[in-house]
Amino acid sequence: MATRRILKQDSFGTVLLESVGAATVVTRDTGAARWWLRGLARAMARREAAALERMGALCRVPRLIAFDGVRLTRSYLAGEVMFQARPDSREYFRAALKLVVRMHRCSVAHNDLAKEANWLRLADGGPGIIDFQVASVAPHRGKLFRVLAREDLRHLYKHKQHYLPNDVTARQRRLLSTPSVAARCWRALVKPPYRWITRALLGWPERSGPEERQGR
Repeated sequence: MATRRILKQDSFGTVLLESVGAATVVTRDTGAARWWLRGLARAMARREAAALERMGALCRVPRLIAFDGVRLTRSYLAGEVMFQARPDSREYFRAALKLVVRMHRCSVAHNDLAKEANWLRLADGGPGIIDFQVASVAPHRGKLFRVLAREDLRHLYKHKQHYLPNDVTARQRRLLSTPSVAARCWRALVKPPYRWITRALLGWPERSGPEERQGR
């Protein structure tokens, strides 16, 4: 018997957890988005589908099952989000670094790893990454891709600094202290209007906790 539960519902659509027999999947339905955001919601779904397809069978990220331009269905990763799990082991962050590197080798930059809600601790204690709506796929991995990949790593190290500060290496601290020009421009020019749009116009709740970590 099929069952479904709403995981998230906002201006960009509905995210459902669905079970059919022994299979559990997550479906992002952009048909439920506000009419004036439907084009953007579907563009973001296309980006996620492209990133998941590019990564193929890479472990610890969702697997693309289907995308018809409106509904995206992916495999479900069972685990706790980072701000609930509070990972503080060297093994977790070592595995997380390997995962990010493998993701980059697939020519995918996540672009939203600053959010702890996009990091999981899976049932085996290891890391998982979800939500590739703003990911970039760059088969040739040019200069812009390398900048974005560097920011993915910097965001990972920020989480490591928060949960396992005594294990951050000197090289990692240097990266943390030197955000890219793109990151500085985001903070100065893009983030203020982005926050106004999401809070005032879209009505997203104000968050100050680790689920929306600052300092992109």
